[in-house]
Amino acid sequence: MSGRARMALFALAATLLASCALLPLVDTPAWLMHAAVLLSVQSGVGALARRVPLARAATVAAQVLVSLLLLTLSFARAQAFLGLFPGPEAFRHFADLLDQGTLDVERYAIPAPMTDGIQLMTVGGVLLIGLMVDALAVTFRSAAPAGLPLLALYSVAAGLADGAGGWVWFLLAAAGYLMLLLAEGRERLSQWGRVFAGGPRAGAGVPGSDGAVAPVRAGRRIGAVALGIALVVPLALPAMNGGLLEAAGSGVGPGGGGGGTISAVNPLVSLRDSLNVDEDRTVLVLRTDSEDRSGMYLRIVSLDEFDGSTWRPAKRHIVGVPDEFPTPTGLDPDIARREVRTRIAAADWYAQDWLPMPYPPSGVDIDGRWRYEPVGMTVVGDRGEDTRGKTYEVRSLEVRPTAAQLARADEPPASIRRPYTEVPDSMPSVVARTAREVTAEAKNPYEQAVALQEYFALSGGFQYDTEVEVGDDREAIARFLRDKRGFCVHYSFAMATMARSLGIPARVAVGFAPGTPQADGTMSVGLRDAHAWPELYFEGVGWTRFEPTPTRGSTPPYTVPESSGSNDPELPENARPTDSAPAAEPSRSTDCSAEDRRLDACAAVLPLDPGSSADDGTPWYRLAGWILLGFGLVAVPLTPMLYRLRRRAVRLASARHTSAGAEASGDVGITAPPSGAVPDRQPSEAVSGHVLAVWRELTDTAWDYGVPPDDALTPRKAAARIVRLGELDETAAQAVHRVAGAVEQVLFAPRPQAVSGLADDVRTLRIALRSRAGRTTRVRAVVAPRSAVRAVWDLTDRWAAFKERLTARLTALVRRPSDQRG
Repeated sequence: MSGRARMALFALAATLLASCALLPLVDTPAWLMHAAVLLSVQSGVGALARRVPLARAATVAAQVLVSLLLLTLSFARAQAFLGLFPGPEAFRHFADLLDQGTLDVERYAIPAPMTDGIQLMTVGGVLLIGLMVDALAVTFRSAAPAGLPLLALYSVAAGLADGAGGWVWFLLAAAGYLMLLLAEGRERLSQWGRVFAGGPRAGAGVPGSDGAVAPVRAGRRIGAVALGIALVVPLALPAMNGGLLEAAGSGVGPGGGGGGTISAVNPLVSLRDSLNVDEDRTVLVLRTDSEDRSGMYLRIVSLDEFDGSTWRPAKRHIVGVPDEFPTPTGLDPDIARREVRTRIAAADWYAQDWLPMPYPPSGVDIDGRWRYEPVGMTVVGDRGEDTRGKTYEVRSLEVRPTAAQLARADEPPASIRRPYTEVPDSMPSVVARTAREVTAEAKNPYEQAVALQEYFALSGGFQYDTEVEVGDDREAIARFLRDKRGFCVHYSFAMATMARSLGIPARVAVGFAPGTPQADGTMSVGLRDAHAWPELYFEGVGWTRFEPTPTRGSTPPYTVPESSGSNDPELPENARPTDSAPAAEPSRSTDCSAEDRRLDACAAVLPLDPGSSADDGTPWYRLAGWILLGFGLVAVPLTPMLYRLRRRAVRLASARHTSAGAEASGDVGITAPPSGAVPDRQPSEAVSGHVLAVWRELTDTAWDYGVPPDDALTPRKAAARIVRLGELDETAAQAVHRVAGAVEQVLFAPRPQAVSGLADDVRTLRIALRSRAGRTTRVRAVVAPRSAVRAVWDLTDRWAAFKERLTARLTALVRRPSDQRG
């Protein structure tokens, strides 16, 4: 293996080792195999380009082009021309995936599910780092700067992972970089040769010296500095909170946490964006036998930890999905209830890891890999499973407590009261003070909860506004109480926090408010139905929904006074419990644009066939096969061109080196021996070899431009034929005859003279032939040169020689030994 090939292999290994630092960020390591295949192809293209050889910039450009083709084949095959060549539609698809990946990075906490957007960012980023490392370390022969992209890759990954397995990934990245430095040192030492290897090493035997030569010592210093920077940089990265940038375990989502825990999605990040979309696309279509469709909230996840600035899900253990869910915590048998069935169909584009379900669920029928979180009674996808295109049926309880039952609820147990009434000391005092003022006349926790709900929805003067920022600082709730403008996140956060300050266990639920009834009996849930609401705990009833957000959702019937009179507050029309009369025409949220229909983005009307599963994606081995096939489709047509470029480079390079060596050694002429005497000095094999190689290149160049060779002619007559058929000018003709004269000297002259500049003569011929040729001939001479057929001839000759050697060896093995004389 050549030195550059070895360096390319080490650069590839170093990139893959540093890429391992990204493994804790996602929930599956399959992307690393994908990236390894693409990196191998990218590195192989670089090795071929350097072997031709191409210019350094052309080598990097070839790798960039092939990398783009590989990414197109992997991520935009359906949008590309012939499934391989990217066009405007493919680039738009890349932009959409990057936008999706950016949103997913904000939405998920590590380990995040491997969505298409995150996979493109991960694999594409590793491919970019690999290209930079290969270009710096191999193409430009400078391994030390190649540590910078490796350092960036490790440092960013370490900063985001918040130290998850940090030392393991640090050692792997460091090993890859040091391996690259040592490989470069070995390559340079092999080129210096005996200048450094002949004598004793500097410092050998000197006390305090390690005997290392200067390049090795420099490599050690560079490695030590790089490793030190790699340790310091992650510490200097700013703290990142929320979404994928949150520490593992701070959120919820698809499995991957150690020991069957969940820690991924924080849905609040995308909730505001969903409320402000220009087009209210249909997310879910459902059919239910519930009598109260106005209470058909679809709950995704609950946020039960409050740190003073925001609410987030707790880290929970997950188990297999049971056939029957247990009775909800705190629900007594004497509370009226009814089991309802709801069939839900998710749009093909809606990829949510958590299953939207009515609360509390008592069972679910769905195909795929799903897990159950008992505390929140939620169902979450396992190993990347999501809701995209799913149809499932949920059995849930329609709990119907009365106001009297809630008013006489006992004090909750300590296991509920302690974690769900906890508020940080840093919470602004105005929050608790406002809660006490609003509930001053309440006689029990239930009346306090109703008073808080009416304060936000009716009497407090609050206005619903989706343009207000969510806020992630400790003054966010106090600022909302002062400005009195916000949307569901502000109302639910504020009411849950104020309830906790009063000693009422509270948490925040995130999901969808009831959708719009349709004429066919279904309900359509759109993006703008995304919602957050507080849930308060009452012993004997369990977790109970409240609705403080004005103009959103429906007011729970158990919070409305049972006896109405003139003193009852007038509820706004959309806050009243409704009979859910179906709409005569489809609502705006269910309108399906032509673009959505083209993308199959509209959920069909129920009932649907249950169990339609989402596409699990293309297996990596099949993807690798497609990549290799695409690489073959690109490489095979270019093989003749690459072969000719390589042969030309070797022949002309040997001409330059051999001419210089001959002049330096004095091997300018060969003295002919006396007649009949055995010569004591043969012509230099190197000189004769290079002259014949240049001659072969000259005849092949003429062949490529339409002048086929004639091996029956002498070099002088062959040169005259090339000049005549090629219609060469005087300068090019002299160059051809100079090469022919050098060949005749090597073959026939008793004292041949070394001739310099033969490689330049061949280039002069090629320029002259190209200037007189037509466009078709010029293109063919480069892309499909006629002389490339010599590759087939060479293979045929080698195969014949191999068979001859093999036959000779087999004959020698089976031949009986001859008689031996004693």
